[in-house]
Amino acid sequence: MSHPLFHLDAGLSASLQQQLRQQIAQAILAKHIPLDSPLPSSRKLAKQLNIARNTVVLAYDHLLDDGYLVAKERSGYYVNPDILENSVVVEDIPADRNTSGHEPDWQQRFKLRPTLQTNIAKPADWQQYDYPFIYGQFDPNLFPTNHWRECCKDNVSVPAIRSWAADHFVADDPMLIEQLHTRILPRRGVWADPEEILITVGCQHGLYMMAKLLLDQDSVMGIEDPGFVDVRNIASLNPAQVKPLPIDEEGLIISDDIKDCDCVYTTPSHQYPTTVTMPLDRRRKLLEMANEHDFVVIEDDYECETNFKQAPSPALKSLDQHGRVIYIGSFSKTLAPGLRLGYLVASKELIAEARSLRRLMLRHPPANNQRSIGLFVARGYYDSLASTLVNAYKERHQIMGEALQKCMPDAFEQPTFGGSCYWIKGPDNLDARELKQLAAANGILMEAGDIHYLGDQPPRNYFRLGYSSIAPHMIAPGIEKLAQLMRQLTG
Repeated sequence: MSHPLFHLDAGLSASLQQQLRQQIAQAILAKHIPLDSPLPSSRKLAKQLNIARNTVVLAYDHLLDDGYLVAKERSGYYVNPDILENSVVVEDIPADRNTSGHEPDWQQRFKLRPTLQTNIAKPADWQQYDYPFIYGQFDPNLFPTNHWRECCKDNVSVPAIRSWAADHFVADDPMLIEQLHTRILPRRGVWADPEEILITVGCQHGLYMMAKLLLDQDSVMGIEDPGFVDVRNIASLNPAQVKPLPIDEEGLIISDDIKDCDCVYTTPSHQYPTTVTMPLDRRRKLLEMANEHDFVVIEDDYECETNFKQAPSPALKSLDQHGRVIYIGSFSKTLAPGLRLGYLVASKELIAEARSLRRLMLRHPPANNQRSIGLFVARGYYDSLASTLVNAYKERHQIMGEALQKCMPDAFEQPTFGGSCYWIKGPDNLDARELKQLAAANGILMEAGDIHYLGDQPPRNYFRLGYSSIAPHMIAPGIEKLAQLMRQLTG
């Protein structure tokens, strides 16, 4: 066996050892390496590939541990014949084989067409933009890398692996549940028994389960307008009747429009996407109406940890005396969106049904991630991170506010909560979709606001600017450049 079988590239993200190990394994499974011939010695292969001998030694050792190779004394490494017993060999179809037939008509078979829905699309290469005013991403420079590594390292000790690696069926990690029960939720004024808490694969997973359990074609779901696009799409798939509920400078307007709803979705602490906050008296009025007209409320308490504008207001769930509020939280906006872990808090009866539904979907969220976050919270790192984010966002919020006041003085109102974005109203003749395209061509990433409205003819002049993932010194020049582009479009 000669070295052209393997092609290593030092420019790839995978190490040379990983590349060599993977390519040898692929060659074994494809039966390119004879069973009766030894692999080249580590010294010879290292010389052929112009790499360190230790790289080859480590690759061979890993393949030996994984069962791809066997070692024969004074002879070297050979392919383990047992590894090939369960491998599948796909034979070429003979040219004379009858291949008549046709593919299924998938368009006729689909019962749901999620691809036809309007969804938020964000570029995967957002970090390559000079001015990434993108919402919902995080700043890698603020991520507590050392603390997270510590928790992940401790989570792969032998006792920890024995704890989380088993099939938990429908159970969640007890450490994470305990931290939610005693530390995370009480900060929002929410006191819940462990049986009233369920871990989800992010906020949207919880929303999807609630829609499946509570909505049918006769149900009416009230959604803030403008509001969270994915909630509208989830409700529509069930399908339920979606009812737009208007908002004002104090969030969801409590009116007779809500009376005929079976379920109302709201973001009272930090309205999505306008950033306004619902005052306490309006929250109480919403709960009174829910009890009087027999509907339930889904409270999405996102970004609750990043309030730096006012004294924290209690979660709607904390005011609930009749179990009508379903509380949804997430670690995405604080820790990292890629972890995809959130939680539901509701009555034991509802959580029991949600737990059974979750089992049919994915059994339970990965237990190793649950334990790592449990350790992260238990050791106080989550509180420290929240404090770091508040200080960082407060600084960026002020810089952006000053830049907007200078460049777009009539286009925005200061968020009352804090959070990580500004909601901007441009001139009446602005089409923010055109501005988005022009901005992208000039290195600026922003989000047009029309997608958040439920009507067929949404206003085109709104857009959102996030500051969670942009360096502070880039905010002001980015706003100035964006303002110039906006004037270019609107005259």
